[in-house]
Amino acid sequence: MEEQTIKPQPHGQPAQMVVVPTQFGLRWLQRGWQLFRASPFMWMTMLFAYWVMMGVIGIVPFAGSIAAVVLIPVFSVSFMHMCRALDARRALELGHLFAGFRANLPALLLLGGVYLAATTASLALTQFADGGHLMRWMMFGTPIPEAAFRNGSMSGAALLGMVLYLPILAAFWFAPVLAAWNGMSATKALFYSFFAMLANWRAFLLYGMAILGVGTLIPGMTIAFLGALLHGSPTAQTVVPTLIVMFLIALVPTLFASFYASYRDVFPPTPQQPPPLPVREQDGGDQEEGSQKNGD
Repeated sequence: MEEQTIKPQPHGQPAQMVVVPTQFGLRWLQRGWQLFRASPFMWMTMLFAYWVMMGVIGIVPFAGSIAAVVLIPVFSVSFMHMCRALDARRALELGHLFAGFRANLPALLLLGGVYLAATTASLALTQFADGGHLMRWMMFGTPIPEAAFRNGSMSGAALLGMVLYLPILAAFWFAPVLAAWNGMSATKALFYSFFAMLANWRAFLLYGMAILGVGTLIPGMTIAFLGALLHGSPTAQTVVPTLIVMFLIALVPTLFASFYASYRDVFPPTPQQPPPLPVREQDGGDQEEGSQKNGD
């Protein structure tokens, strides 16, 4: 399958969107794993620091929760900076965690506000399926009554929420990095991101299926097998939780890095933005030479 190039009319920094082959969905996950393996300790350190900061911010009643959501695009750009540094064979530094604050911050904060409004609106709409139980649980931690599970209203609300979230996901997948690295306005970044994901729906479908398999089915079957094998043994109470933690430690950074891989393929570097070096010398013929000039 040949790649098709789509060049929307630019209003700021030019961007070239590419429709990639379907199998690239698997490559994104593979590249994410390679980027994690390039510096696993620093990945874990950065993630721990990020989670601690979000936890501290979230302590502030109401305003803290809002701030944590609004800052998601900012920190997503920070993680993209980390990936770009690793892709260029550079060492990770703690300062990379705050790189998002130095890249078109007004647009990123606006994106965060739009994301907060969009997700809140999608949750509000789920009340037509369950009377608002899902929304109250996710926003305020209100327990969901057992009746909502028995009558199926929670399942309906969850399904509706997923459907409503898909266009939000598409609009925000590339938007933060397009605003930060391509100098786009928030509106333009959302537009480009939505149609880039729509044009590459086959690759993203395969990518989602791969995440489902790697993130739920395979570990689920492994844990079930070990649970049955070690049933009744005190070892099971230690081994299974330990394996789950180790798995998440590897999965979360891999997913973050796979976001970067998808951006690099769908929006390849322009002549003004040279591609970074590959993580490995042997990378299936996808070697790129050069190094990033910006933001590391």
